[in-house]
Amino acid sequence: MAKTIQVRDVGDETHRALTERAEAAGLSLSQYLRTELDNLAGRLTVRQAFDLFADRLPSTPLSDEVIVEAIGDDRAGR
Repeated sequence: MAKTIQVRDVGDETHRALTERAEAAGLSLSQYLRTELDNLAGRLTVRQAFDLFADRLPSTPLSDEVIVEAIGDDRAGR
C-alpha cells in the first residue's frame, strides 16, 4: 500500500529548483519527487555494495604500490 511522506522546512531555493526540474520534465512536483525517491531507494548503499562484492575482493591485501599504480592508470584513462 502506498505511503505518504511529508517534508517540512524545505528552503525557498530548493523548492524553486525542484519545481523547475519537475516542470522541465513535464511532471507535477509530486510526480517528480516520487520518481526521484524511487530512484534514490533503488540505489545500493556503500555498505550494500561492499557486501555484494566482498567475495570478489582479493583474499590478500593489496600493496600500496599496486593501489597507487591502479589510481594512476585510472586517471590516465587506461
